[in-house]
Amino acid sequence: MGTGHQPRMTIPTQLVLQVFLDDASRDRYGSDIGAEAGLPSGTVHPILARLEGFGWLESRWEDIDPRVEGRPARRYYRLTGAGAQSAQSAVARAYRPRRGFSLPHPASGEA
Repeated sequence: MGTGHQPRMTIPTQLVLQVFLDDASRDRYGSDIGAEAGLPSGTVHPILARLEGFGWLESRWEDIDPRVEGRPARRYYRLTGAGAQSAQSAVARAYRPRRGFSLPHPASGEA
């Protein structure tokens, strides 16, 4: 487990964590996470490595024969038990607009 520190809650980190929190029981791989979070692979993979280093995620390689499947094996990630709790509280504490949230606008004519 980590040393009690936690990763910086940047917006991309929050987006990646939210993908896991939306269905904590599901294993996910990099491009799947990126597509759901709306982030490029080059942003997602360093976040996954950092979160795994903090003990929030664990990973495993898919057990396939790449020649049979016609693609390389995927590395799947999932939240650890402690990671799920840490992620929930970190995302809840971090400021971020919720989906569909908008600031009130003054009525027309007011300004």
